[in-house]
Amino acid sequence: MMTLSAEDVAAGEYGSQDQDPACWPTSQATPTGPLAGVVIADFSRVLAGPYCTMLLADMGATVIKVEGPGGDDTRQWIPPHRDGVSTYYLAVNRNKHSVMLDLKDPEDLRTAHELLDAADVFVENFKPGGLAKFGLDVESVARRWPEIVHVSITGFGTKGGATMPGYDLLAQGVSGFMSVTGEADGSPQRAGVAMFDVITGLHAAVGILGALREREASGKGQHLALDLLSSALSGLVNQTTGYVACGNVPRRLGNDHPSLYPYGPFPAKDRDLIICVGNDRQFTRLVTRLGLPELADDPRFSSMEARNGHRDELRPLLLDALAGATAQEWFDALQAEGVPCSPILGIDEGVEFAASLGLEPVAESGDGETSVPTVRHPVTYSRTPASYPKQPPALGEDQDAVLTWLAERREKSGDSSGGGASAEGVR
Repeated sequence: MMTLSAEDVAAGEYGSQDQDPACWPTSQATPTGPLAGVVIADFSRVLAGPYCTMLLADMGATVIKVEGPGGDDTRQWIPPHRDGVSTYYLAVNRNKHSVMLDLKDPEDLRTAHELLDAADVFVENFKPGGLAKFGLDVESVARRWPEIVHVSITGFGTKGGATMPGYDLLAQGVSGFMSVTGEADGSPQRAGVAMFDVITGLHAAVGILGALREREASGKGQHLALDLLSSALSGLVNQTTGYVACGNVPRRLGNDHPSLYPYGPFPAKDRDLIICVGNDRQFTRLVTRLGLPELADDPRFSSMEARNGHRDELRPLLLDALAGATAQEWFDALQAEGVPCSPILGIDEGVEFAASLGLEPVAESGDGETSVPTVRHPVTYSRTPASYPKQPPALGEDQDAVLTWLAERREKSGDSSGGGASAEGVR
C-alpha cells in the first residue's frame, strides 16, 4: 500500500438504505450475494484498500473504483502481466467499476461528492491531511455524510508517523517481523508477499462489516482508521504478545518454531518435508512410524517443553531416520498415521495441489473471451456464494455507466443541480 498525496490524485444520504437497486444502469448486472445493495466508493489504490474492497465486491457490494488520470499505480507494475495488464493489478480489482476523476477539476470533484451521496462506505488511503482541500477529510465527511462508514488506511497513523510513506516493507522492518524472519545466524529477511498490506485489508473488511452492522441499530456512520504498523503488530500475535505480556524478545530461528518441536522442514532422502508436531500424541505417532518408538518415553523428548530444551539431541535422530525414504514416501506414510506434514511446493504446484484437493482455487472473472482467471474468494457460503461477474476493469471503463447511474439517482430525487453542493467553497 502507498498513501496518496493530493498531487498524486491531481490527477447526505446513504446508498443501500434508500436507493432502488433498479437505479443501477441496466447495462450492468444486478449484484447478488450477502452484501448486495451496499455501495462502496473506493478511492484507494495499490493493495490494502483494493484487496479489502475486492473481497466485499465478491460478496455482492457495488464497488466504484475511483482513479486519478494516471490510474492505479499497480497497473504499471510489470512483470508479470497478462495481455499487457499487470497481474498485480488483476489480483485485487475484479468485480469493480472504474471511473477516472481528477479531484482538482471542479466538475470531477462534484462527481466525487455525488458518489459519496450514493455510498454506504468510503475507502481511501490518502496521506494524512491530503483530502482536506477536497472536502473529503474526516471532519468534513462526518459533517456532510453522517451515515457513511469512512475508512482511512495509512502506513503509520496520523500522529508521529503521519509523514512516513506507507510501504509494506517499511512495516515489516519496524514491526519486528524481519527480526524474527531468516536464519538464526543470517540477516533479517522480508516476507515473499506484502503480507501486512493483505492483513490490513482483511482488518479493514472486518471493520466495515462491523460498522455497517452497528449502523443498522444507530443509523449513524463512523470513521475507521487503520494503519499497516498496527495491523502488523496484531498479526504478529504470539511474538508481540510474548513481549508485551512478559518481556520476552524473540529471535530468528530460521524455519524452527519458538515454542514447538519438531515443527518445520526436515530433509528426507531427496528433498525437504515439513513436519508439524503440535502435541505429545502426534510426536508418539511420528517416532513410532520412523522406527524410533522409544523416543516417546525418553524424558528428554516426552513433553513439548522437554523437546524444546533438547532440540540439538533430537534433531540428528530424526534426520537419520528420515534419510531412509523420499519426501513423498514419508508424506504418504505419515499422513496415514495422522502426523501433520507436507511437501514444500512452488506457487504453481500449490495451485495445482489445491485443485487436486477439490478446493477449486481458480475463478474466472467476467464472461467470454475477456474473462480473467483469478484466485477465488476464500470463503465458501452455503446459500449466498461469492460471484465473479466482472473482470478487473480498464481505466475509466465504466465512466458512462456510473455517470448514467448518478444522473438517474438525481432525477429520481428531483435534484438537477449535479449532485449537492458545488465544489466552490470546498477547503
